[in-house]
Parts: sequence; C-alpha cells; structure tokens
Amino acid sequence: MRTSRTRLRAAALALLPLLALTSCGSGASDETAAVGAQGSPAPTDDPVAAVREVDSVAALLPADVREAGTLRVGSSIGSPPGAYYPNGTDKAPAGQDIDLADAVAKVLGVRLQRQDASFETILPALGSGKYDFGTGNFGVTSVRLKTIDFVTYINDGQGFAAKKGDTALKKKVTDLTELCGLTIGTGAGTTFEATLTAQKGVCAKAGKKPYDVKVYAENGATLTALQQGRIDVIMSTINGLRHQAAQPASQTTFLGEFHRLDVGFAFKKGSPLTKAFQAAVNELIKDGTYARILAKWGTAASAIDTSRINPAEHR
Repeated sequence: MRTSRTRLRAAALALLPLLALTSCGSGASDETAAVGAQGSPAPTDDPVAAVREVDSVAALLPADVREAGTLRVGSSIGSPPGAYYPNGTDKAPAGQDIDLADAVAKVLGVRLQRQDASFETILPALGSGKYDFGTGNFGVTSVRLKTIDFVTYINDGQGFAAKKGDTALKKKVTDLTELCGLTIGTGAGTTFEATLTAQKGVCAKAGKKPYDVKVYAENGATLTALQQGRIDVIMSTINGLRHQAAQPASQTTFLGEFHRLDVGFAFKKGSPLTKAFQAAVNELIKDGTYARILAKWGTAASAIDTSRINPAEHR
C-alpha cells in the first residue's frame, strides 16, 4: 500500500510542470498572469555569473541596507520564461525574472532572501514591509502607481492563446469584440482581469453576445480549463503565452500581441531603493549582461533601452 501511494504521488508530481503557468500583476495585470507549460529544462548558460559589484551604483543604496547586505524579495513563481521550477519546488527557481533580480543584486553588492508568494499577495505585502521589493511580471498601470513604485526592466504585455486546432478565433486577436460569445480564462488580480472587466460592454455596443470571464487563482487551473474545453481562450502575458505555445504538451496556439505594457520591479510607494535599482538595471544594459539574459530566455523582443522609475505615461 505504501509503495502504491508513493508511486501515485510521484506520478502526480511529474504532471505539475505541464500544468504550471506564468504570472503577471494587475491592478488595473502578472500583471498579467502569464501562462506557460514547463516541460523543458532551463538553459544552461549563466550570464549572471560574471556580474560584479559596481561601487558607484551600490553607493545609491541606503546606508542601513548596505550594512545589512540583504534584501527581501517576494517572488511569484509561475512558468517560463519569467520564473518557474525546472527541477521541482525543492530546487532553485529559474527564469528571466530570477536572473535579472540576481544580476541587479550582484551589481548592488547585496544578497537576496527570496520568498515565494502568490501573485495577488505581493503588492499589498510591500506596503506592510514584508518584502523590500517584488517580482512577478508586474505591469505598470496608473492604478498600481497610486500605491506602488516601479523600476522598469522589460516591455511585455497582454496576449491571447487558444487550444491548438480551435477555429473559433482568427490567428490574431486585435479587438475584444472578436471574443464576443466566448469564455475567457485569466488570472486573479491581473491586468488581464481588469481589462476584460472594464471593456465588457464592447460586445453589447457591437450588437453581439457578451464574452464571459472566468478567473483562476492557480495558473495550472487555467491551462487545464482550456485543454478540457471549459474556456475558449486564455488571456495572459505575451512572453508566457508564446513560450507555452512552443511546448508540445500545452497544445496551445499563440494568438498574437494585444497590448504592450511596461513591466518592473515593484516597491512600496516612496521606497529609497528605486534609484539604486534603476542604476543597476541600466548598468546591466550598458555592459551587455541584460541582452544576454533576455537572449537566454528568448525574450529579446521585450528589451528596453533604459530603465525608468514610474514612467510618466502611466501616471
């Protein structure tokens, strides 16, 4: 009996990577809770290994942080290419967000104390002081900027995916009226959910049947719902959905970019850390580490030329 239970547990654990999705934050999006199957191992190259502390950038940190030498980061671990567990939850996470945060920490000369957290809990926890900053593909929005400061590091955004072979949608979704009459699955507390809710009246205006939105707290549940036909389409991050569609096990088709969005490290409002993080990201852009990290994870199309604090167009 014990042997059978052990085998069943092992089989269940083996399926988890295929059900995991990435996430983005909302407030207005992992930002968008991105979705991406985790069937493949992480790339083996390590562009972060060569990163060294830059004294002029580290000097921008508050004295107490430099003395402590550590920063607490709340990380939403979902799926590639953002952040996921390629070798199980008992091993270290990997992904674009993991590499970028680690590289920034090395430039600043500090260590990270990473704590896994669900996407929707990280931003509120910043205000309480639980974390010094957060990662999770958090999109910069005017709503979030009321309580959160952002230091941008990529430009990702919103996209759609359908089950492979499904002909209910065109190859690319460019207008929400194309979703009328369909059921859309997305992540809780994401910009996706906010966008769909705010624009739900577009179908009535077009004289069409409204779309239905189903929100899932677990990323894996969203992909499972699509595979089982309980939803027609997923709305999530561009990079996550594109990566997911490249994994045969996910059986999804990427339906293109809908809306681009700045993504950044998240901090409580008025945090004294933002200038140091901005300088660190720009140092990584200047020395080429940034481009190598994005190339490693296949997200070069999301590269930015310079990091910004609270981009003006979102205020």
